[in-house]
Amino acid sequence: MGLFDFLKQPDINEGITAYKGVQGAVLLDVRTPQEYGEGHIPGSKNVPLQTIGQVVSIVKDKGIPLYVYCHSGARSRQAVSALQRMGYTNVNNIGGIAAYSGKVEK
Repeated sequence: MGLFDFLKQPDINEGITAYKGVQGAVLLDVRTPQEYGEGHIPGSKNVPLQTIGQVVSIVKDKGIPLYVYCHSGARSRQAVSALQRMGYTNVNNIGGIAAYSGKVEK
């Protein structure tokens, strides 16, 4: 591990590829409903960081793989920590949609 590895952001494009390869995984967008409405990755569920506790209504099984993204990667990092504290065991921060090269839907 290099000195500045902690500064390296996850690659959202690699994260989406990994998500698509895991049957039953859930893709979470933790941006605001307004940001989500302006464009999101197809198939994602919107659970804003401010209301991350409500994820239990969408994902009841805490062992299901979760792939979390936001705009830049900062909120998704916070959401991953919160989800882990809530008992979710397979949570992945895949970064920010700002670096996403795939298609988005509105």
